[in-house]
Amino acid sequence: MVAEEDSAELRQPAGRNMLERITQLINSVFAEAKVGVVLTPEEVLKLIDLGDSQGGPTGRHWVLDPIDGTRGFVGMRQYAVCLGMLQDGEVVLGVLGCPNLPQGPVGEQDGQEGAAQRAGGSDVGCLFSAHRNYGAYAAPLWDEHAEPVRIQVEDLSNPREARFMESVESRHSSHSTTAAMAEELGVVLPPLRMDSQVKYGLLSRGCASIFMRFPPPTYKEKIWDHAAGFVIVEEAGGRVTDAGGARLDFSRGRFLQLDRGIIAAPPALHKQLLQAASKVAAAPLPSGQ
Repeated sequence: MVAEEDSAELRQPAGRNMLERITQLINSVFAEAKVGVVLTPEEVLKLIDLGDSQGGPTGRHWVLDPIDGTRGFVGMRQYAVCLGMLQDGEVVLGVLGCPNLPQGPVGEQDGQEGAAQRAGGSDVGCLFSAHRNYGAYAAPLWDEHAEPVRIQVEDLSNPREARFMESVESRHSSHSTTAAMAEELGVVLPPLRMDSQVKYGLLSRGCASIFMRFPPPTYKEKIWDHAAGFVIVEEAGGRVTDAGGARLDFSRGRFLQLDRGIIAAPPALHKQLLQAASKVAAAPLPSGQ
C-alpha cells in the first residue's frame, strides 16, 4: 500500500496522547461494528506503516489518502476519502467518498465554510467509483441500497459554456495562472473553487467542465492526491494530463513527474486547453503563499 500517512510523529513521546486517542477511536468503531477486535497502540502503529510502499511499475499497489483536502476538512468545506489501485503502474480502480458533496447541482457556496453543516441529509454525500474499461459510477454515500448510476463528463467544446474548477487555496495552485488560462481559452464563467479530489468527481458527472491545477514549481505532486480521481474521470470519458499533454504516469513511485501542472477536461475542451497552456507561462505564486 502507498499511503500519505506514517507513524513517525506518533512514535515520539509527544505523540503518545494522540496515539492513545486514535486507538480509542478505532476500537470504538470496531465495538460498534461488533467485529470482536481490540487493537493495542503498537498494533495501530504497525497498521499505519503498512502504507510505506514506494509503488512503482510492477505488481499491485493500493493507493490511499484517508483525508484528501485536509484544510477543507478542518474548515468544514469539502474533502474526500480516496482509494485507488495500481496494477503494474496503471490505475485500474478508483473510489472517492465525498461526505459533504451535494448529489445534485453544485454552486460556489458548496466549496465554502458551512458545507459540512448540510452533510448527513438525504441529498448530500456522494460515492464515485470506476473500474478500468467498465465505466465510472456515482451513488449516494449514505444509502447502501442505492444502485450506482453510470456517469459521463459533459462533452462541451465551446469554452464560453464551460465552468472551470481550481483549488480553494492559492498556495496549492496558482489562481493567476488558471485565470490567464481561462482568459486565453475564452472562459467567461467564474471559477468553482473546491478542496480535494471532489473536483474530479464533479468533472466526471458533468457539474463542471474543466479542472486545472498549477502548483509551485518546487512542489512534487503525490500519487495519492490524484490516482482515484484520475481513473474516474478517464472512465467517464475525460482526459487528464499534465500541461504538456502527457498522460499522468503513476508507475514512477510515490510522486508524479509533470510538465507545469494538471489539466482535466472533456476531449474537445482538453485539446483547446493544451493550446492555451502553450501560450501561458506558469505565473509565480504571490509572496508568502
